[in-house]
Amino acid sequence: MHSKSIPTVLFGATGQTVTRAGMGGEGILRTNERGAEAGEVIRAALAAGIGYFDSARVYADSEVYYGSIWGADPAARRTVFQASKSAARGKAGALNELDQTLKRLQTDYLDLWQIHDVRTPQDLAMIGGPGGALEAFIEAKASGRVRFIGVTGHREPEILTRAVEDWPVDAVMMPVNPVEGVLGGFLTSTLHAARKKGIAVIAMKVLRASHYLKPQFGLTADRLIRYALSQQITLAIVGCSAPEEVRTLAEAGRDPAPLTEPEQHQLHEIFRPYARKLAYYRGVM
Repeated sequence: MHSKSIPTVLFGATGQTVTRAGMGGEGILRTNERGAEAGEVIRAALAAGIGYFDSARVYADSEVYYGSIWGADPAARRTVFQASKSAARGKAGALNELDQTLKRLQTDYLDLWQIHDVRTPQDLAMIGGPGGALEAFIEAKASGRVRFIGVTGHREPEILTRAVEDWPVDAVMMPVNPVEGVLGGFLTSTLHAARKKGIAVIAMKVLRASHYLKPQFGLTADRLIRYALSQQITLAIVGCSAPEEVRTLAEAGRDPAPLTEPEQHQLHEIFRPYARKLAYYRGVM
């Protein structure tokens, strides 16, 4: 047991609370046929007090790994906040993916189902138009198969901001790291729109698959996680590949002290010369 638990916060306007640190769907979870190692990481997260678990239909066997844990211990499933995503753009395809997701996760509901990786005006039109995926998400929430709905994006801040403003979502997932602090967009327009609407904000690409931990930067995972948690977000998720990484994530989540403005500025200056290159997840800039 830990003498200090991970703080919880309200998940937007839903009334639900979540831990400030969450398990990302990357790392060991985004693999195939590595169930034993993935199970160790999931169980380490549970033991560390992490209560938010991320996945996506396209994340290899991630949902299957979770399902092996929840299927064996249904009581544990009811204590956590399980999220997943669908990249389908049409209603029928999204509902089909939801069926697959619930089966793979061995559960009959999702706490959060997210419209995955919205990038272009065409995405907005297809998803939000007649017969689009948004209809599936609204229907699934109304039926109780999902409790809350969200949208994710890491390419175009303007596009994600429009989705936040125009769609009836409970949450948005977006990149939060010092590179984004330099470039602006997600941490300015999208974050502002989310806060104005009162929805939850989930930070992803906090370490950018450890690309921001290269020796040249002289930074620790703890410092970058604390940077994300110092922004006006709800929680930060990080993909982990071993129990030791889970413990680092949990310890950062237990530390409520945000980085000071000078400390954040220092991180911006470290990354400023490389910012556009390191934000390659945005595509060609």
